[in-house]
Amino acid sequence: MKTRILSRADLEKLLSMPDAVRAVEGAFLAHGRGEALMPPKVYLSLPQHGGDFRAMPSYLDGAAGVKWVNSHPDNPKKHGLPAVMALYVLSDPETARPLAILDGTLLTAARTGAAAAVASRHLARRGARTIGLVGTGVQSRFLLSAHRVLFPDLEVLAHDLDPASAARFAGEVGGRVAPLDEVAGCDIVCTSTPGREIVVRSAMVRDGAHVNAMGADAPGKQELESALVARARIVIDDHEQATHSGEINVPLHDGALREAQIFGTLGEVVAGKRPGRVRDDEITLFDSTGLAIQDLALARVLFERARAAGAGVELDLVGIAS
Repeated sequence: MKTRILSRADLEKLLSMPDAVRAVEGAFLAHGRGEALMPPKVYLSLPQHGGDFRAMPSYLDGAAGVKWVNSHPDNPKKHGLPAVMALYVLSDPETARPLAILDGTLLTAARTGAAAAVASRHLARRGARTIGLVGTGVQSRFLLSAHRVLFPDLEVLAHDLDPASAARFAGEVGGRVAPLDEVAGCDIVCTSTPGREIVVRSAMVRDGAHVNAMGADAPGKQELESALVARARIVIDDHEQATHSGEINVPLHDGALREAQIFGTLGEVVAGKRPGRVRDDEITLFDSTGLAIQDLALARVLFERARAAGAGVELDLVGIAS
């Protein structure tokens, strides 16, 4: 069997956000049940080059793969390149044959958006009517697209440090630009900013809100004021990753938060091992660092679709094809 090469253009034709949401929710379920193998991310920090690389291997339900992904926040301004780029290698765990190499950049954006939507399904208050997007870069499109699978009637509010970016986003999605405190006061709030500065203050967020903190992905990065994190029922995706590089890493390091205040993982909530929202007036917070099994679950769906459609290009990369 040759290796199937799937470009971003190929994936754009194959990707279905409802399928992405289902695949990612299934990955959280498996994680909560202890059915997946997922070593911690391996970080290759390169401060002299303004970024880092991460390797993310995993095994889930008869499939194995690894993502090689970077984070270079200054790429757009300095080089005209995306801040995040990735490749994904999908392998047959029985024989170790490389089944596919996929664009991992679109894969990452889609599964990240899907993860936030799954968190909102289990943690947001019933009858949520508004969603606020803090940061209107590429990721915000996928966050909203995934939420619309589960919450089709949400009013959309947007804010960005670049007013032109916020205006473009609002025009594309049928939302409106609003001041930060109004956006952060929505029923569901999604933050996806690249910097290290606190953006959302505790006073901006209303009781009963659900917050998806998607931007913090390295030690020292923080989007939410520590007082807001301490007010919330905190649900993380993975303990080691979240405490190392998620939204809670700074409050934990500074003593503003204790590990005992972490309620549990989203996998545990999806699997029914822990409750989701308990009270209508509590703030819930999902600290997302990104699980390797999310990538694997969606990569497998895309590979099967590509194989059925004959999409992509097949190459004998390692000399095993007949």
